[in-house]
Amino acid sequence: MFDIEYLDIPPLARAAGTVRLPGSKSISNRVLLLAALSQGQTTVHDLLASDDTAVMLAALRQLGCTVMQDGTTAVIDGLAGRLVQTQARLFMGNAGTAMRPLTAALALLGGDFELSGVARMHERPIGDLVDALRQLGCSIDYLGNEGFPPLRLRPGLGALNLKAPIQVQGDVSSQFLTALLMALPLVARHDIQIEVVGELISRPYIEITLNLLKRFGIHVQRQGWQRFTIPAGSQYQSPGDIHVEGDASSASYFIALGAIAESAEGRNGIEILGVGDASIQGDIRFVEAARMMGAQIDSTPNSLRISRGQSGKGWPLKAIDLDCNHIPDAAMTLAVMALYADGTSTLRNIASWRVKETDRIAAMACELRKLGATVEEGVDYLQITPPIHRKDWKAAAIHTYDDHRMAMCFSLAVFNPAQLPIRIFDPKCVAKTFPDYFETLFSVAETDTANIPVICIDGPTASGKGTLAALVARRLGYHFVDSGAMYRLSAFAAARAGVALDDAEGVARIARALPVRFQDDRIFLGGEDVSADIRTEEAGMAASKVSAHSQVRSALIALQHSFRKLPGLVADGRDMGTVIFPDAALKIYLTASARHRAERRHKQLISKGIPSTIAAIQQDLEARDARDMSRPVAPLKPADDARLLDNSELSIEKSTDLVIDWWQDARPF
Repeated sequence: MFDIEYLDIPPLARAAGTVRLPGSKSISNRVLLLAALSQGQTTVHDLLASDDTAVMLAALRQLGCTVMQDGTTAVIDGLAGRLVQTQARLFMGNAGTAMRPLTAALALLGGDFELSGVARMHERPIGDLVDALRQLGCSIDYLGNEGFPPLRLRPGLGALNLKAPIQVQGDVSSQFLTALLMALPLVARHDIQIEVVGELISRPYIEITLNLLKRFGIHVQRQGWQRFTIPAGSQYQSPGDIHVEGDASSASYFIALGAIAESAEGRNGIEILGVGDASIQGDIRFVEAARMMGAQIDSTPNSLRISRGQSGKGWPLKAIDLDCNHIPDAAMTLAVMALYADGTSTLRNIASWRVKETDRIAAMACELRKLGATVEEGVDYLQITPPIHRKDWKAAAIHTYDDHRMAMCFSLAVFNPAQLPIRIFDPKCVAKTFPDYFETLFSVAETDTANIPVICIDGPTASGKGTLAALVARRLGYHFVDSGAMYRLSAFAAARAGVALDDAEGVARIARALPVRFQDDRIFLGGEDVSADIRTEEAGMAASKVSAHSQVRSALIALQHSFRKLPGLVADGRDMGTVIFPDAALKIYLTASARHRAERRHKQLISKGIPSTIAAIQQDLEARDARDMSRPVAPLKPADDARLLDNSELSIEKSTDLVIDWWQDARPF
């Protein structure tokens, strides 16, 4: 999961492979609440692990519900419609699927509760739900602006009024009706009717709710989409085990990917596992829209396979004019697919976008224009005309407005025909529904190796290049390779295998098969953390010996090249910019005076209890510098186009900021 300020994605060209989707957010949070309200124990399988489900789980625990969780499986002991805790302050983040249903359930169960969220949650309307609950006699106060969270729920003023039909607006959010449908079985001593006022939007989400209610023993009677009846005597009963489908909204990004990207050589498009034509989610109908645009899609009950059509037969994509009320969330993906269409596309009946995690109509229009599209924005529609010529496309820095779907949709713009990179601000917002989205995207996307950016940081021993490179990689969300550690590992692994360090061919054989992995400041050989073992002075001397062998250096070149993966790489060493990655986008030659380097190394050794003197360390460093600079193979020197950075007087933080600034200057955004 990327936890960085922004993520630069290079231009991508091809995609192929298999994607296993995370669980549906809509199903996950509904199931969690229904399990908590039920009689009996429920085991939930394939639960989505995300910010929104974490919010719901935390709230249920605060309310006294016992939850045991192991990965994507949660075991919930139901409360049988009775609260253990009748007073709590609950933080709902920006999770509408938690805020709205919990508001209704807690208002009917009674108790003293305060529900709040992030700033954007306090801008998302809840007044229609509160009005419906007040019809029943529930006592609910607004703690901020009228019609919006945060809310204070108090025990009702008297007996609930359940005889008259309960009216609720249907044209702002279907979550208001869902909340009532899930809460009212708790008090169904006789038939309870709900009447929807106005057009009910996002009907497929109501179908999800009704389907899951049935799994928990509640059989709601529906007359069209205007009247719903909860039968007298309804009681929640656990189904025992329940599986969460893969998220159909998340599938839309990979359906779109298969439709716009060429297949990798010898492979056939994108396969999606976990959701298919048997899905109970309305957003599975995104498949129909994608087919209208030209995507080639084969489906089974639990999988999809997507590929791009041939020229004139599905490619470029076909422009569409579509009422998107049935796929409100997935329709956002169509807006980015429209960039690859043969004309102007119009997405209609999407007014609900205005009250989501952000005003999605305004946000989508703004960011599409950055890419070169012409966009007309209406109260409930978007009209998108893609860039006409390749030269009309623009590299863009995309703002995501703390909205997970904005980040995921616009990642698809990196397949643009102009081969321009895209910057995604706040990529960690995808944690709301798909924490590993970018890692999943990069696992199936391909590009020419030359398109994957590399930053090289070379320099002499003890200049701090390893620390600097690791920090820069962390700030950018890039991979990291410490070439010096590879030589240390080669010597370490050779010694373990009983291979003499002066046996050039023997050490090279070991080096070619090193199962090395870098994770933050730790280094793994296979599954073993060997960081401490290879950072000793003895390991450093052994590395110096094996690095003199041309066979070892050649053996490690391919291994170092293998770290050049999406979205990018930061490499440190002595010849990264001169030999290993001569085409690197940014090369740094990091140095400091021998005296400063000796003082730093002295502090490190003293902290480890290793006796030493600054003078002796300095003499050793100067001797090592001389060897490295004079060796016949890949001598230590700045690349011709390297930027020199003397950090004798700079902190590591200031050095990192300076490199990031240089990187920013090199970007086209």
